[in-house]
Amino acid sequence: MWSRILSSRVTGGTGFYCRSLYTMKLKTSEFQSLFTDGLNGIAELFEKHQHELRIAGGAVRDLLSGKRPEDVDFATTATPEEMKRMFQGAGIRMINNKGEKHGTITARLNDENFEVTTLRVDVQTDGRHAEVEFTTDWLKDAERRDLTINSMFLGLDGTLYDYFKGYEDLQNRKVRFVGSAEQRIQEDYLRILRYFRFYGRVALEPDDHEPETLTAIRENSCGLAGISGERIWVELKKMVVGNHAAHLLELMYRLELAQYMGLPPDGDVEEMKRVWQNAKDHSPKPMTILAALLHSPEEVEKMDLRLKVSKEEKNLGLFLVKHRRELCKSEDGTDSLKPFTDFIIDNRELDTRSKVCELLKYQGIDRAG
Repeated sequence: MWSRILSSRVTGGTGFYCRSLYTMKLKTSEFQSLFTDGLNGIAELFEKHQHELRIAGGAVRDLLSGKRPEDVDFATTATPEEMKRMFQGAGIRMINNKGEKHGTITARLNDENFEVTTLRVDVQTDGRHAEVEFTTDWLKDAERRDLTINSMFLGLDGTLYDYFKGYEDLQNRKVRFVGSAEQRIQEDYLRILRYFRFYGRVALEPDDHEPETLTAIRENSCGLAGISGERIWVELKKMVVGNHAAHLLELMYRLELAQYMGLPPDGDVEEMKRVWQNAKDHSPKPMTILAALLHSPEEVEKMDLRLKVSKEEKNLGLFLVKHRRELCKSEDGTDSLKPFTDFIIDNRELDTRSKVCELLKYQGIDRAG
């Protein structure tokens, strides 16, 4: 998987620290599979114009974990204007210019999109968004990222650039903020939820949090009140169907986060833990787990008001809260699922079958009987 980069600064292992930089060489099939004709064309263009281009963030994390990333983001020393001139000169189409003010240009080549962002530093943050300036300093860009495991870059020659021991944390299944947890959180309070989501993806043990991280989260919890419900929902619904979801939701209640993110302050945590245990091996929908925290249809409405969930998700929540006690398996010993099949037959709504399947997961009933 790795080949060494030798240096006079090597003191052991397969890499070295330069300032705080740790480098290694990646040679895996997952990495090599990224090199389509489109990427090769983009890489040649940046090299021709003497601009550095590296894979950034989550794609690096996935590659180091032996996974082929679904999405690949790139970072570069080129400014947006320089990128536009390069792409225009090469006859490469650019799409979706909404990200340009943040430094992102999306090029389309050979039926592939390539999202490339200029290196940035934050000059002002308000807890939700940042005003940025462009830079050519890779370290400064890494410093502004949320978690160490998301702060790494990968050169197109396979060289890993790791300024904050992200690879070490990934190997040890640790989730840590870059630098000060409090500072990173105050730059964007949504990072509280991103911490929990990535904890579920990376950590082996359900309760291996650093105390100072939890302290920073608790002390800054009210900052979530200023984050849009849509952004919260994107993170929350990924977290609740991941590993350790019941533990993480319970911990979020202990840290008093619920009131700021659309969940009832007195949510039924024990019911949620029971439902998660029932459903975790059956691919439950996020609302199936969260409905267990809700006591009434009114709380589903309040949650929707804050999080702006989809109509389908809201209707599922209302269905589960209404029917979780009254629609149960038969105890006559013949066909335990008959009440559910009768309900599906009698109900004319198109998605009734799907809702009943989620109810079975909620209740822990094997659909095979």
